[in-house]
Amino acid sequence: MTHPMVLQLRFTRSEFIRAVRGVSDEDAAKRFLPMNCISWNIGHLAWQEQNYFLRYAQGQMLRPDIEDAFAYGGPASTPSLKEMVTAWKTITAAVDPWLDTLTTAKLQENVISNGKPIAYKYGNLLQRVIYHYWYHLGENMAVRQLLGHERLPVYVGNIDDKAPYLPEDEGAII
Repeated sequence: MTHPMVLQLRFTRSEFIRAVRGVSDEDAAKRFLPMNCISWNIGHLAWQEQNYFLRYAQGQMLRPDIEDAFAYGGPASTPSLKEMVTAWKTITAAVDPWLDTLTTAKLQENVISNGKPIAYKYGNLLQRVIYHYWYHLGENMAVRQLLGHERLPVYVGNIDDKAPYLPEDEGAII
């Protein structure tokens, strides 16, 4: 079975994307300083998943262009929404098979990078990604409010059915 933390990540991802449905490419590229634009935030979350779950976990770099343009502390830009959603979908689809292998034991292991353990555990990286999504989801919703968008998605969606609390021993491969 899929680990409960992975289910939470998948729900978080779905909420993140739900919150940008219906946004035009033009609106997704607008910045209200000091915030980033919506499309950059999508590229940035794609960068984080690629960095943590492909590069650190599997030694892969699927989209070097995302690594270069959307890293933490990287330069602001106003990329195409369509291009960023495509990159995000490509990266998250590549990450998913690895996520499906996660166990409680694996989540407690230190991350290995370039053959050496680093200060993070896989479980910490997973939590960091989940919380990072919620941070930028809120930022994206603020941008949408500033743009005058109406009938915005309700925060938080159907968590009771899509991602209910599950103790590790009921949903995880331990």
